[in-house]
Amino acid sequence: MLAKAEESLIISIEIFNRPWNTGRIESFLILFDHSFELLLKAAIIHKGGNISKKGRNETIGFDQCVRSAIGYKIIDEEQALVIQTINGFRDAAQHYILDISEQHLYLQSQAGFTLYCNILQNIFNKDIGKELPKRVLPLSTTPPLEIELLFENEIKEIKKLLMPNKRRKAEAINKLRSLAIFESTLNGNTLQPSDQKLIEITEKVKDDEPWETIFPNVASVKFASGDTEHNVSLKLTKKDGLPIHLVPEGTPDATAIATRRVNELDYYNLGHKKLAEKVGLTSPKLTALVKCLGLKEDPKYFKEIKIGKSKFGRYSQNAIHFINERLKEIDMDQVWAKYRPRRR
Repeated sequence: MLAKAEESLIISIEIFNRPWNTGRIESFLILFDHSFELLLKAAIIHKGGNISKKGRNETIGFDQCVRSAIGYKIIDEEQALVIQTINGFRDAAQHYILDISEQHLYLQSQAGFTLYCNILQNIFNKDIGKELPKRVLPLSTTPPLEIELLFENEIKEIKKLLMPNKRRKAEAINKLRSLAIFESTLNGNTLQPSDQKLIEITEKVKDDEPWETIFPNVASVKFASGDTEHNVSLKLTKKDGLPIHLVPEGTPDATAIATRRVNELDYYNLGHKKLAEKVGLTSPKLTALVKCLGLKEDPKYFKEIKIGKSKFGRYSQNAIHFINERLKEIDMDQVWAKYRPRRR
């Protein structure tokens, strides 16, 4: 699995450095994302973990893989930002239209490559440099930008597309998607931004709202140089006027960072009965579906929270979207027949 992860990474680098653009971004993101999933799974196994879903003949999904990697201290919560952002871009490139600038793609990709090298070195004591030819950086006509300049330039371009009589709103929305994905990931949301959300952002851009207020979580981080000249990694930094430090539960107006849940009851805010109402099922049928989908095994959707001496099973808002999507594909009658409660 580790060998396949390295192969996928090397091919993705080759595609990134192609001198032509046909299918380049989509192909790169698919393989780069794939290389991370394989690397994390290999690292989890190396740490003595299990990547198989309990009672099912398949391995854990990407989100569970990231969370398990955090649990095994392969990566930390801030490093998970890099991986989740790349995964969000891959999802958008594969299922939507992703119009991402070269500067933005470079920053995210270089941060990802740096993290990949760190994991490979720290967990497996391997140097990816020995697998790659010793060359200087590729020639480029567009030098990389700081995150502030990048977003300022992106917003300027989007404003041009939104000018009266331009009729290019669809292009503006596609260009906004990568920015919105990065913001959502920093906010702990790995779902793709909805069309309505993107439209709302375009209205804010048209109203000349500062990019820092449209994307407050992005304004709270920066890409900082690492130990070597071209070693770029994603670091948290405090900027004047922005509450980006990690805070205790209940602190108002605090910017959320990635997978770190400041208040779990706010995130897991649905009980079983309320979730059943949201997805249009009876409580017993939801119980059967939860068993069928293995929902309680994924912390993205479920967590048992202890309050005092009592334990409560709670679901996140992500569970609504996930269940509604699966209900389009499965036969509830078959699920009920197989997983309904049995009388003793």
